[in-house]
Amino acid sequence: MATRIMYVKPNCPYCAEAREAMRAEGIEFVERDATTRADWRAELMRHSRNTGKVPTVVMGDEVVTVGWKGRG
Repeated sequence: MATRIMYVKPNCPYCAEAREAMRAEGIEFVERDATTRADWRAELMRHSRNTGKVPTVVMGDEVVTVGWKGRG
């Protein structure tokens, strides 16, 4: 099974909300802070259609969400 990856940025309230909701549901994920590595930023831009919107959550090549509940 593919690992769920959530791209985040520091001090993002929507990222915190997504993190709390997924943990409450027992959903496992790995966080990638898009501000710390150029390759993670490039991945975020590709998955978010060049918007850079966080949180962006992906599983494998499938984009689960860009933003959180319409925000981000």
